[in-house]
Amino acid sequence: MSGLAMNSFWQNFLGHAPDWYKKTVVLFLVLNPLLLLIAGPTVTGWVIVLEFIFTLAMALKCYPLQPGGLIAIEAVVLGMTSPQTVYDEILAAFPVILLLIFMVAGIYFMKELLLFTFTKILLKIRSKILLSLLFSFTAAFLSAFLDALTVTAVIISVAVGFFSVYHKVASGKQFTDDHEHGSDDSILEANEADLEEFRAFLRNLMMHAAVGTALGGVCTTVGEPQNLLIATYTEWDFIEFFLTMAPVTMPVLVVGLTTCIILEIVKKFGYGNVLPERVREILVEFDEHQSKSRTAKDNARLVIQAISAVFLVFALAFHVAEVGIIGLTIIVLQTAFNGVIEEHDLGHAFEEALPFTALLVVFFGIVGVIHDNHLFSPVITWVLSLPEAQQPGMFYIANGLLSAISDNVFVATVYIGEVHTAYTNGDISRDLFDKLAVAINTGTNIPSVATPNGQAAFLFLLTSSVAPLIRLSYMTMVKMALPYTITMGVTGYLAVTYIL
Repeated sequence: MSGLAMNSFWQNFLGHAPDWYKKTVVLFLVLNPLLLLIAGPTVTGWVIVLEFIFTLAMALKCYPLQPGGLIAIEAVVLGMTSPQTVYDEILAAFPVILLLIFMVAGIYFMKELLLFTFTKILLKIRSKILLSLLFSFTAAFLSAFLDALTVTAVIISVAVGFFSVYHKVASGKQFTDDHEHGSDDSILEANEADLEEFRAFLRNLMMHAAVGTALGGVCTTVGEPQNLLIATYTEWDFIEFFLTMAPVTMPVLVVGLTTCIILEIVKKFGYGNVLPERVREILVEFDEHQSKSRTAKDNARLVIQAISAVFLVFALAFHVAEVGIIGLTIIVLQTAFNGVIEEHDLGHAFEEALPFTALLVVFFGIVGVIHDNHLFSPVITWVLSLPEAQQPGMFYIANGLLSAISDNVFVATVYIGEVHTAYTNGDISRDLFDKLAVAINTGTNIPSVATPNGQAAFLFLLTSSVAPLIRLSYMTMVKMALPYTITMGVTGYLAVTYIL
């Protein structure tokens, strides 16, 4: 093959990703088979996990689906996991996949209402501290009754809406003009500083809200997928689950919201950025323009979206069906009554979620490697060998650390399964079993905010359309989550150890 042809293949491989990144991915793919022969499956398994985390960390260089997918496929080919295991992992998380496919698309058709509502909030509340607290608390409250991914989809939609409005005006265009907000080439020089400050402001709100989803999601059976699993093993209903978790979750909630306030006061770790006055003026103008140009037909559309939103909250709160099915219902209602009947108009709604859904399925391939090679088993065995008084605290720490590396649903599944087996075999008492269940639930939900791969909602935010717009990278998220990780993580550990 000629050098020209080889160069063409190389240029096509991972597209415009940097050459050093391409070479690193190739190195991974060459290294793994050799490592399997030399060091065995356990070492290779951990290396594959770290390689996948690397692709997540470089999400702004290249979407992780392609390099992460190549690593996952190679793991299957090498026998590190099997297609059946991957399928089983996907099947276990099928409700989450349905959620991503349909619920996120459902939220897309509510974006007018969301932008209308949050524009009013943003313009009425001038205090950045109060606004940050409101975003965090609202996300926490909603995540306790809805699910974290749905809430994250809402805040992403709002942020993209705000950003696109200002980006259009900052490029010298009118509100009604078509505009591509993904590139800064058209930004007027006089607006560049305000744009960067606005980006930082939105990053602040996104991270406060994302942490809020973790604060609320840990409290109830419907907040996170693993919560329902734990409730099934323990036979706790909604109220009993909430009350049993409360000695840990309530102190963590208070500390989390307090951390939010302190971060905005001290302006450290990337927080403390305010909404530029010029951006506020443009958003006010946009709101006035929308109000003046809104027709009776537009108002009818907002009414349908509001009714759909009320239905959504009640349907999710009372769990009338799987979350994804409720999302599909929302799509049907809003499109039917708002006149969206063309296939290409429907297709835009799925653009946000489907790449992430594919990435999540690839992620389950990596989870399959962890499962088939029992990478977490030594940790579980060691913790269960400790004195009973130490076990809840150590389970909390172990779950937190492993959830920051792997999927928290998987970690919770493995741990609660092992603990339930020990209980049914008579190795531990019911009291200890309950304490360990609390430690597992809080451990997989609270310290896992440390990295984007620890929380599905965080990973969704990292790989969403808003992340490149506001320059929200993997390491930026880690840095901005660090104070929350420390304060909430330590509070959770102390509560598990001394209050339970």
